[in-house]
Amino acid sequence: MSVSDQSSALPRCPWAGDDALYRHYHDAEWGRPVLSDTRLFEKICLEGFQSGLSWITILRKRERFRAVFHGFDIARVAAMGEADIARLLTDTGIIRHRGKIAATINNAARALEIQREFGSLAAYFWGFETRPEHRPDDLSWAALRLLAQTDASRALSKDLRKRGFKFVGPTTCYAFMQAMGLVNDHTEDCFCRGAVEAERAALTRPTPLRQRPPL
Repeated sequence: MSVSDQSSALPRCPWAGDDALYRHYHDAEWGRPVLSDTRLFEKICLEGFQSGLSWITILRKRERFRAVFHGFDIARVAAMGEADIARLLTDTGIIRHRGKIAATINNAARALEIQREFGSLAAYFWGFETRPEHRPDDLSWAALRLLAQTDASRALSKDLRKRGFKFVGPTTCYAFMQAMGLVNDHTEDCFCRGAVEAERAALTRPTPLRQRPPL
């Protein structure tokens, strides 16, 4: 059996399916803890674009999103304006939704404010990490597929919206938290679960410049 065949035969979370791009995303990215402000900003924006769509649709367009939004450089995106929105509405390589495009630019400006307040987006977002005792005991696919939002994702959504972010509902925020490793929602039988848990255990959480006030 080839290495490729062995990889295909490994037990995965069922949502990864048979698509090679989706499987690679599942194996190499999803759930791995992220501290990069650029990647965190990219993901919260792309989760907003996903609203009403499937993630594989966004994943297939991700490289074009990166190209038109300057690699999700936060300051450069915050400097974009109406002319950029008009241009992007003609770009068939992305999701041409005026509200979501405008929200990305708005959210960049809000992200800069968070960086100034907390020192980094990472310090802010990781402050919403779910405590171990609040995680479910049942990590089967049947249970996890029904877990669309949590107290932590509702708290994050509430705080982001209070700060002026758009397209950051509690379900969107939970998908973001799952993808960026703030929780480990690989199923109990998935071959990635142990590796992700080890990465989370070894992670040094960032210390914010100031503590977030209680909601």
